[in-house]
Amino acid sequence: MNEALDWLLALVQGVDPLWRNVAAGIAIMLETSLFIGLIMPGDTVVLVASTGVVDLPDFFWLIGAVLIGSLIGETIGFFIGRLFGDRIRASKLGQRFGEDNWQRADIFVEKQGGPAVAISRFLPVLHSLVPVVAGAAKMRYKTFISWTFAACFVWATVYVAIGYIARASYQEVASNFKFGAFIFVGIIALFIVLIHFAKKKISKAADKMIAEDSPKA
Repeated sequence: MNEALDWLLALVQGVDPLWRNVAAGIAIMLETSLFIGLIMPGDTVVLVASTGVVDLPDFFWLIGAVLIGSLIGETIGFFIGRLFGDRIRASKLGQRFGEDNWQRADIFVEKQGGPAVAISRFLPVLHSLVPVVAGAAKMRYKTFISWTFAACFVWATVYVAIGYIARASYQEVASNFKFGAFIFVGIIALFIVLIHFAKKKISKAADKMIAEDSPKA
């Protein structure tokens, strides 16, 4: 198993850092964009790219690329909402998200404002809808991008750090430990599990906020 993992890591590290960073940035830009965001595994691309990080400058360049990609994707969603508003929502593609999800995003942004923008970055579906709703609701772009920047910076740092730590830990023990690859896989698996439960907890908190803010029948 070590040999297979060595080959995969060498393959990723063999990619020019510039293009590796650009690919990660584009992937996360698409993942945070309306419509494409439901099918683009941007987080997976970032994790794979982070295993190719070899030093601190490379580490921070990748975080920067992912952060810029995230901000561009979120900004595109914001201005789609600002320019097209309800027309996007009423379109065939917009209706694929479901009216219930649009209404949840409406309530979340209306009642929570900037914090809703930050929290939505960590939630499925809402991370694609909230920027559009924020733009349509005439939220100030300065407010939107400030909260978006904070959330995307945390997200980018965590994902890049995990890939880097997993690869560095593996290479530290691989020469002396026959099953060193299991350490790499274990770190990634633990991270995925923790992210899953963290997202569930954040999602429950967001659902509670939305329910409390929903108009009473």
